[in-house]
Amino acid sequence: MHLVCRHRFFYIKGTMIFSGRENNMNIVIRSAGAADLGAIMRIERAGFTPAEAASEASMAERIAKIPDTFLVAESAGQVVGFIVGPAISARYLTDDLFDHLTVNRDADKCVAVLSIAVDPATRGQGLGTALLTAFAKQAQKQHRELISLTCLERLVPYYAKHGYVNEGVADSQHAGEVWYNMVLSLA
Repeated sequence: MHLVCRHRFFYIKGTMIFSGRENNMNIVIRSAGAADLGAIMRIERAGFTPAEAASEASMAERIAKIPDTFLVAESAGQVVGFIVGPAISARYLTDDLFDHLTVNRDADKCVAVLSIAVDPATRGQGLGTALLTAFAKQAQKQHRELISLTCLERLVPYYAKHGYVNEGVADSQHAGEVWYNMVLSLA
């Protein structure tokens, strides 16, 4: 078994393992599966208002249709966070993607984050950073050119710290909130 360490990330046979800042937490980041749905929904509901959160049916569809861009962070056999989003042809995500999507196409050069959430009990330990990093690495492996997401104004600095550029107020009407387009170039 070959082990490589880069900035607290270890790769063993293509699986990303993250060593957290606190409590010596070891995290495995892997593709989501149907068995993860209950934990994913618990974390989704803890991280978003009822109007913002995805439905269980939408999340199940994401697991089934885009498992290559649906990643979970697991610690001691428990899902503690996730990030998910489809490959898209446009620069920005559209609200219809929150309810229904298609399988990822190789021709699409962008990937949009629909949701990223971390279990409240494990926040502040770098899991969001680990998930964003793993998602970007996956997008690069798939030859995507950029990652796009929308976030609330209070989260703009968080994503900017991770290299995302604020491209202004989004057209999104999701949950009646004002969202900002954030883009990370992978070129």
